[in-house]
Amino acid sequence: MNLNRTTTPPSEPNAAAIQARGQSRTALVSIAAATLLVALKLGTGIVTGSLGLVSAGIESSGDVVAAILTFLAVRLGGRPADVAHPYGHRRAENLGALGEAAILLGGGIFIVTEAVGQLGDGAHALEARWYIFVVIGVALLVDLSRIAVSVSTARRYRSAALRSNAFHFAGDMAGSLAVLGGLVAVAAGFAQGDAVAALVVACIIFAAAARLVYENARVLMDTAPADAHARAQAAINRLGDAVELRRLRVRESGGHYFADAVVGVPAGQAVVEGHGTADAVEAAVRDALPDTDVVVHLEPRQEGLDLRDRALAVALAEPLVREAHDITIYEHGGQTSVSLHLKMAPDVGVGEAHDVAERVEAALRDEGGVDDVQTHLEPLEQPVAARPDDDHARPNEAQRERIGALVRDRTGQPPRELRLLHAAGGLVVFVSVAVPADMTLSAAHDLASRLEDDIRDGQPHMQDVVVHTEP
Repeated sequence: MNLNRTTTPPSEPNAAAIQARGQSRTALVSIAAATLLVALKLGTGIVTGSLGLVSAGIESSGDVVAAILTFLAVRLGGRPADVAHPYGHRRAENLGALGEAAILLGGGIFIVTEAVGQLGDGAHALEARWYIFVVIGVALLVDLSRIAVSVSTARRYRSAALRSNAFHFAGDMAGSLAVLGGLVAVAAGFAQGDAVAALVVACIIFAAAARLVYENARVLMDTAPADAHARAQAAINRLGDAVELRRLRVRESGGHYFADAVVGVPAGQAVVEGHGTADAVEAAVRDALPDTDVVVHLEPRQEGLDLRDRALAVALAEPLVREAHDITIYEHGGQTSVSLHLKMAPDVGVGEAHDVAERVEAALRDEGGVDDVQTHLEPLEQPVAARPDDDHARPNEAQRERIGALVRDRTGQPPRELRLLHAAGGLVVFVSVAVPADMTLSAAHDLASRLEDDIRDGQPHMQDVVVHTEP
């Protein structure tokens, strides 16, 4: 049995809109803060001639562009899924994060070039005035506040773009600390302290850019999140032996997970049971990874089944076999024989049907403990034209009385329902009889079989007899 089942985890009606607004507000605050830092650092650096502050200002200028990219990525990523983007637009945030990395790399290269040139020129006259330290102090406070806001919002909404902003701001803060150290060194008499601080800022920038590229490229390349995959697999395995996990794939997009699982179930399991198995797998995955979109595909399995279920799985694996029934296992003299009926479409040729039966028999003989296999070929039943019986027809009235008497002889009560249909092949009898509620199913089936034989006895014109037992 194959069953595909897809579910999208439930969410509050306005949850996506609320999340998008929260992320957008955080991005706008970052843009305003980055603009303020550009004015402070770059302006003060140009006035005083501090390469460290100019470098920090260039980094903050990159912050402005990066924050704008983040704002646009968050707005795009918040759009719902559509036909062209069935998984949503959240990977726009990862693209935005790569854009930030590119800006950082460009700024870092410029800083290194200028710092190396300054160091090569020899001493650099720089006076560490008091207001430079005030500017750096303000920059540090702004960096600290926006790091806290970005980290909090990124965790709340699981946003890659805001998380990358937090790393970016942390690098900016580290750069401000490096510039502060360089200016302290200049004030202490080390004239090259400012250029050295600029090189430290460049190293911080390169490290932050490398981390952004590594993390977001992994997501865009659909690298399996190892921890998430392990948690989902463990949750499915805890469902027990009834669920055989054959394949599990987990991908991440903008902090949300998408999982698809291929699960083996007994071939004879009803569709309703398969639906329940799919529900259990979905619930297990979402319990391990909340808000995950889960797809479950069910396949018939042959391992870990009893002989009857294995026989059914082997038979149904043949495309031409539409139904397998009356599977009986005979144990005799230390050997085991299996018999089963195979139903195929009526227009299948005998030669083709025989080849199918041969393959089924050979496959079952290969099963451990099976010595002999016998198959019976049947055409799949087609709709049969019939007309209801006329209750007042004299010949059929005699037939009704006869059947009623047979039922009373077997059960001690008259039939609860008796219907006769006339088909091209003869008379069709449907009869419902009452049996004790505590009678076993085996005993009830035996009673129905004997009653069917009684009704058919001496009645060659009967096409079919169906006896229904009920308490």
